[in-house]
Amino acid sequence: MQRRMAHGLMVAAVIVGLGAAQGPNSSEASSTPNIPTKTPENRKQATKKVPYQVGTASWYGEYFEGKPTASGENYDMFDLTAAHPTLPLGTYVRVTNLHNGRAVVVKVNDRGPIVPGRIIDLSYGAARVLKFEHRGLQRVRLDLVKPKAGQQSYETVAFNHPLADLP
Repeated sequence: MQRRMAHGLMVAAVIVGLGAAQGPNSSEASSTPNIPTKTPENRKQATKKVPYQVGTASWYGEYFEGKPTASGENYDMFDLTAAHPTLPLGTYVRVTNLHNGRAVVVKVNDRGPIVPGRIIDLSYGAARVLKFEHRGLQRVRLDLVKPKAGQQSYETVAFNHPLADLP
C-alpha cells in the first residue's frame, strides 16, 4: 500500500513539476512585447530604391549633330543628354551602366529611341562616360532625379565609380 501511495505521490509531483515548467499563464505575461521600433535611420536603410526602368540603352552621335531635338535645343553629341519615349522633356535621369557600375546624370531633351526593345538613347558624350561608346548597346538602370525645393534644373554630372546599390 505504501508503495502505491509513494508511486502516486511521485506521479503527482512530476505532473505538478511539468505544469510549472510551461511558463507564465495569460495573467502573468507581460503586457507589451519587446519589439524594436523603426527609427528614421532604420526606415531609410530598410527602403530599397526601385529603379524607374532597367533595359537596353543605345547612343546617337555625329549624324544628328546640330539638328534640332524635340525640345527645340540643337543636338550636341558631347552634351550629357538623352532621348526617352515618354519622360517629360527636361527630366533628369541617372543612367547606370550595369556592366561596370559607372553612372551619369542626363537631361531628356529628345524623343526616342525608335528601335523596339531599347529604353533610352544617350548622347555620345553620355555613352563615353558610361564606357560603352565602342559597344553601341548596354544594359542600364534608369533612376529619376528630382530637383530639390526651389531648384529649376541640374548640372549634368558623371560618376566615375561603381554604385553600391546596384541590383
